[in-house]
Amino acid sequence: MKIALLDSHTVSPDGDIDWSGFTSLGECTFYDRTPPALLLERAADADALIINKVVINAASIAALPKCRYIGFFATGMNNVDLDAARAAGITVRNVPAYSTPSVAQMVFAHILAFANRVESHSAGARSGKWSGASDFCYWDSPITELDGLTLGIIGYGAIGKAVATIARAFGMRVIVHTRTRPNDDVEFVERDELFRRSDFISLHCPLTPETDKIINARALSLMKPNAVIINTGRGPLIDESALADALNSGRIAGAGLDVLSREPPPADNPLLSAKNCVITPHIAWASKAARTRLVATAANNLKEWINSLD
Repeated sequence: MKIALLDSHTVSPDGDIDWSGFTSLGECTFYDRTPPALLLERAADADALIINKVVINAASIAALPKCRYIGFFATGMNNVDLDAARAAGITVRNVPAYSTPSVAQMVFAHILAFANRVESHSAGARSGKWSGASDFCYWDSPITELDGLTLGIIGYGAIGKAVATIARAFGMRVIVHTRTRPNDDVEFVERDELFRRSDFISLHCPLTPETDKIINARALSLMKPNAVIINTGRGPLIDESALADALNSGRIAGAGLDVLSREPPPADNPLLSAKNCVITPHIAWASKAARTRLVATAANNLKEWINSLD
């Protein structure tokens, strides 16, 4: 069994991941990154391809007759032409739910960035503002207590539910809008009501034609002026120009974003310079614990497929 891992650097940039789950299954070739021009050369002799962001379209599949398996270091599978893979008899497997605790944690890292302003107050203290203060304490911006505030969650899968659990621990009210009404006792509301009532809005829905730019100028116009939007899901869920306008005009209070529509973002992305916009570079999934689960599950997926061939 020949296995080509085409962009292994994305899940182990520091070399902190154990690859034995894969190396025990066959002859492995590791590539940090694979540009499109080198895809066919590197994948030509492989029975199994393991990818994260590498794009494999119908033409590539047709040019790789030896390939019988494509595994993802990811949940989303939009980088592969699934119809072409199915027609070629190629099994495609992803890894769902590996990062739920880490992503839910990042949601609250962003929420607390606005609620407690730890970074800006720490910077002020280090710059001498506290040393020069007239009183025993000072604050540059209001400190917000989460207890009693409303968190609106759009999308209520595993991550949305984990976020709801944390929110309740802080004493927040939780309201949810999702395609399928949940069976538990969470309060379900229509989308516009969620926009109107929420102090914080966290996006956890899949990217579909219906959810593309779900946060747009109209949605923003319905929100409270103190509302903060958190997006750890997919960048295109947000109309970035409309959000930048709303932030710069003070229409809403802030945005905490771990994803953008293009990654890495071009330097002229309007959110990079927008007011009250906290951006992290798509790292909600990237704790070592989550990446270890991801790689172990991806290896087990491949093992199960190999065993099914017997």
